[in-house]
Amino acid sequence: MKVLLLTPPMTQLNTPYPATAYLTGFLKKHGYPVVQADPAIELALQLFSTETLAQIHHQLHPQPLPHPNATLSYFLENYETYLSTVEPVIEFLQGKNPSLAWRIVTRTFLPEGPRFAAAQEGMSPDDPDPLAWAFGALGIQDRAKFLASLYLDDLADVIRQAIDPKFELSRYGEKLAASVPTFDPLLQALSQSTTLVDQILEQIVEGHFKKHRPDAVGLTVPFPGNVYGAFRIAKKIREISPQTPIFLGGGYVNTELRQLSDPRVFDYVDFITLDDGEKPLLCLLEHLQGERPKTDLFRTFCRVENQVVFVSHASLHDIPHRDTGTPSYEGLPLDRYLSIFEMLNPTHRIWSDGRWNKLTLAHGCYWKKCSFCDTSLDYIGRYDPASADLLVDRIEEIIAETGERGFHLVDEAAPPATLRGLAERLIARNVTVTWWGNFRFEKVFTPEFAQLLARSGCVAISGGLEVASDRLLKSMNKGVTVEQVARVTRAFTDAGIMVHAYLMYGFPTQTAQETVDSLERVRQLFSMGCIQSAYWHRFSVTAHSEIGKNPERFGVRLLPEPQVTFARNDLAFEDPTGCDHDLLGEGLRKAVYNYMHGAGLEMDVRLWFGKKGSRYLVPAPDVSPTLIEDALA
Repeated sequence: MKVLLLTPPMTQLNTPYPATAYLTGFLKKHGYPVVQADPAIELALQLFSTETLAQIHHQLHPQPLPHPNATLSYFLENYETYLSTVEPVIEFLQGKNPSLAWRIVTRTFLPEGPRFAAAQEGMSPDDPDPLAWAFGALGIQDRAKFLASLYLDDLADVIRQAIDPKFELSRYGEKLAASVPTFDPLLQALSQSTTLVDQILEQIVEGHFKKHRPDAVGLTVPFPGNVYGAFRIAKKIREISPQTPIFLGGGYVNTELRQLSDPRVFDYVDFITLDDGEKPLLCLLEHLQGERPKTDLFRTFCRVENQVVFVSHASLHDIPHRDTGTPSYEGLPLDRYLSIFEMLNPTHRIWSDGRWNKLTLAHGCYWKKCSFCDTSLDYIGRYDPASADLLVDRIEEIIAETGERGFHLVDEAAPPATLRGLAERLIARNVTVTWWGNFRFEKVFTPEFAQLLARSGCVAISGGLEVASDRLLKSMNKGVTVEQVARVTRAFTDAGIMVHAYLMYGFPTQTAQETVDSLERVRQLFSMGCIQSAYWHRFSVTAHSEIGKNPERFGVRLLPEPQVTFARNDLAFEDPTGCDHDLLGEGLRKAVYNYMHGAGLEMDVRLWFGKKGSRYLVPAPDVSPTLIEDALA
């Protein structure tokens, strides 16, 4: 039985999302003929082409603009320049035309629309080199990549405002799917006339289907921004070949569709699998070949007599991590992905710039105690590590197949013992790679350990400092303290490894005073060279977290929910503290953006939140000004 695996739009443009690669490697190991494709990157490349820009221009001109605005007006005024530059820019971002960088950085080659103005907001208009603060006197390629990414952002805005309001550069119809309790919004969008974006996507899918003639089609849906694209693809396959089975899985499904009960979903797909896809998919293919009854499926939704039924035979178990096989990228257009550099956050740059092979050290999280995390779900709760030598074997296989030596470890939190073993085996076997991943700031990461990881190829780590408050870190069962984080992150920095901190605000019972104190601790961490990058996230209660299941333990009250027949994840809640987290969030983001560029580190943190007359809007920090310095000493 031949299987076609597809990644719907939109995800990252710089590298394939790994789900189809993982399943391709697994199915090949079990003897199934399988092919994979990435309609997401194909759609993006077709949209950013002279042919599509000409279609957009024809649609806009000479008719009056439906909603006159700066973006569309600028596009029409500079249409000929966009037409002559779009394909050379795509080639440059694919790494095929590096000499174009010299023309891009002159600031006369590309049309510079509204996104350029927004990116340079606050810079002096008289500055002869307004990007010098970010790139210095050198960095021609980096400057050009940044400017070319802004250029694509401008064109993405044109596409969204002119032909399809659902489209964004890294997501497609996200609002139709994120925690939407009913299938109605998606159903309505799918029943409307197709946009130019839809039509191009359908052409891509039809081409793959006719080329490969699969016996079954699998769609991975990692994020809400892939859901609309997945159902649009499924609808097209239904039209082409109504008898071909279609199955759906992925991170979004695992998180948000666990209470699915709307049978209309199965007008588009035949099966929906939960959690790790290997074993459910193996059972499903055996069923489709007549070797297994439907009652013996594993973690699979299907429709029976117009009712949604969840089937999971009690005798079945997941495939051990060591037996899932090596991810295979065969069939994916690895030379066509785009290196995007649209944000000056260093870690976002690593995430979106350059192609990374994806690798998982262990299934699940070895800690699995954080109260805000989806610890009740399989992808967190079932911990199953692989051996160091097996991991290095997989690394070598992937290098041989892709020719790429960059690896992103996609674990929720890379286990320290496995990391040490991996680093030692990479060095002993003389395997040269560059890698980064997500860590917990455990005290086990000593300076010696950090140096070992650096020698093995580690260049960056990210980890959760979250609220940067010992009281709240204890409440969320994070298992770290701010002073411990300072020592660990400084060890990584001293080893030459860049450190990114995930930060959180608005945690249950967090006061304005605690938020200001958190920012002061973060300021000191930047000032003392412990971290180089950070990002603040607004806390949300999720259905599968400890807080979502026992909100009263954390001092919050969940608000009444509508009846859920489709998606459920983010839960509305009421925090009795009444803190204005929206006001605080803007100040937090401004502060950390400046700290990443070495600016404002000596300022009173209250200034980021503004003043009313001579009065600060937030209280003074109640933190020792030498807290982090003392911790390091």
